[in-house]
Amino acid sequence: MKTTGLIKNFEKIYKNKQYKPWVILLGCLSLVFVFFKFMSQKRNNTFLELKKGIINDLEKKNTYDQLKKDAILQVKKKSKFFGKTLSEATENKQADKISKAKYENLIEIMVAKESQKKNIIKIEFVQTYKECISNKAFLIFSIIVSLPMYVLMLIFSNPFAKYIFERLLMMIFVIFGVTFLVFTILYISPMDPAKNILGETATKEQIAEFKAVYGLDKSYIVRLLNTFKQLVTFDLGNTYIGNMDVAREIMNKFPVTLLIAFWSLVVAIGIAIPSGIISAIKQYSSFDYIFMFIALIGLSIPNFWLALMMILEFSIKMKILPATYVVGNWLSVIMPAFVLGTGMSATVARMTRSSMLEVKNSDYILTAKAKGLSQYKVVMKHILGNAMIPIVTVIGLQFGGMLGGSAVTEKGFNISGLGSFIVDRQFIPDIPVVLAGVVYISVVISLANLAIDILYAFLDPRIKSKMKNY
Repeated sequence: MKTTGLIKNFEKIYKNKQYKPWVILLGCLSLVFVFFKFMSQKRNNTFLELKKGIINDLEKKNTYDQLKKDAILQVKKKSKFFGKTLSEATENKQADKISKAKYENLIEIMVAKESQKKNIIKIEFVQTYKECISNKAFLIFSIIVSLPMYVLMLIFSNPFAKYIFERLLMMIFVIFGVTFLVFTILYISPMDPAKNILGETATKEQIAEFKAVYGLDKSYIVRLLNTFKQLVTFDLGNTYIGNMDVAREIMNKFPVTLLIAFWSLVVAIGIAIPSGIISAIKQYSSFDYIFMFIALIGLSIPNFWLALMMILEFSIKMKILPATYVVGNWLSVIMPAFVLGTGMSATVARMTRSSMLEVKNSDYILTAKAKGLSQYKVVMKHILGNAMIPIVTVIGLQFGGMLGGSAVTEKGFNISGLGSFIVDRQFIPDIPVVLAGVVYISVVISLANLAIDILYAFLDPRIKSKMKNY
């Protein structure tokens, strides 16, 4: 990064109210030298003396009082014009606001004119930073001791990187917020994990020992802080039953959930997009009515019923597909993927149809047809291309939800996935597993939303142009 680029980025980020505190914090080890030099230059600079002199002259002429009188007349005329009656205190308050703004603006104009005449330069912190950074030794020293600040400046200089960075920061707040809410609900819940696990025959001493081992005897604040500490250190604790490492269990079950979710998405897109396109292009045709009826049925059929019917038909009667999921056997993925994919395909297909119908009768589509473009190009490039935003949104949210685990389908096909793992443990309640599951799902949904927002920029040039100025 060149020095000129550094200065521009620093000036831009320093003037941003949200990022300025972070720049000062991350770059304090090097900016402290810039600050001392800035203060020494500021004391010896005649710009402040010039500004004080102009303010004194305006005070001698009672300029502010005259502006105040004019502002009061302005407020009275305005209230009279609109037929309103204002109290004297309200009039003075509005007049003060107007007169102060005019007075400060007048000072700035006069100071700018006089400083230009007398060739007096205003000393600013950014200008001092520019002088310091021109020294190669200070530049190297600054980069070494304040590297996080320059990384932040690099992120800020790229609109897409800045957007992703801010969304990731928001995701951290979402994770901690959701964890706080779920932990509080579990804390005030009447269910006692110790009694549920040890049974009704457990003695008071055994229950007390169980609570002491897992920290359930500590106060709400202590347990909440320990939970936040575990989030930061990625140590999600051990399960109450089996004493298994929660993080390791989630990582072991994630590939299975991802595999089922991916093939379910392939099934859904393969059915929904072509059907939605044909249904929109041939609106009110027999195909349109038949497909919308099938889509409505697809939305209405429960996953557990469809799973049982498929097992009965393809596993028990026809004996061509395994009834339960087997690791490494791709045939055992077909039925779970189809069960999840059909429910998702109905939603995506209806969204595809409605989005394309909105675009279909637009003026630019008529123009494309008038230019003599083929039906295929008009449909695929212009209609579908401009209708993709809501379709991508639905697909992303549905896929994110499936990555959170589909307990009903997993139970039906005996899949050892995240959904069934989290649901089984919440009835104990196995607090470490429930909290870890909530954190996992919030991360997955947040990342899915981030991916969707980034895809918007590639699908819609209008959004891409806005993000360049983000």
